Amino acid sequence: MPWWEIIGWTGSALVVISLIVPSIRRFRTLNLTGSLIATVYNVVFGIWPYAAMNAVIAIIDAYWLYRLSSGGREYRFVPAEADSPLVCDFLEVHAAGIEEAFPGFSRSDLSTAGAHLMMCADEIAGVFVHVNNGDEGRVLLDYVTDRHRDLTPGRALYSDEGVRRAVPAALRLARSATSDPAYFERMGFIAEGDDLLLSLHD
Repeated sequence: MPWWEIIGWTGSALVVISLIVPSIRRFRTLNLTGSLIATVYNVVFGIWPYAAMNAVIAIIDAYWLYRLSSGGREYRFVPAEADSPLVCDFLEVHAAGIEEAFPGFSRSDLSTAGAHLMMCADEIAGVFVHVNNGDEGRVLLDYVTDRHRDLTPGRALYSDEGVRRAVPAALRLARSATSDPAYFERMGFIAEGDDLLLSLHD
């Protein structure tokens, strides 16, 4: 198969794959890459209608990626009773994803926990559940839906003044409690034995 044909098929494949990716940022990134490749391919072979279409798609993707990177989505964090019907319904709907991300999470801990719903416009994007123990809080759950699965909600969560007022000066998480400890390290948690620790008031 000629190299240009491989390049053309690669661009088309990336566009198709992007349509099944739930994360908005990953969708836009894959779609942009595929559209740019397809644009170059169509220009080289003079297929101008498709070149124009893919160029416009690439511009749209680039615009939305810029919006996402510059705070185009704003997250709000609404306090809620951890065992409230709304929180419990969210946990039920997303039980499979939560079990994968936080294999040790148990809803039996909710009665003594605090929670914040992560809101994006009118959509519940995720939930943060914690237990306060004196000078430290323990993270039970920090989960966002696939559509919002990038670092943006996490950065907003741990810098939100309302959340900071609701938890102690430090948050602790057992490394074994999460399937993605690297995410928490990117949020500023540091290793301390078998735990990850975040100081919120340094």
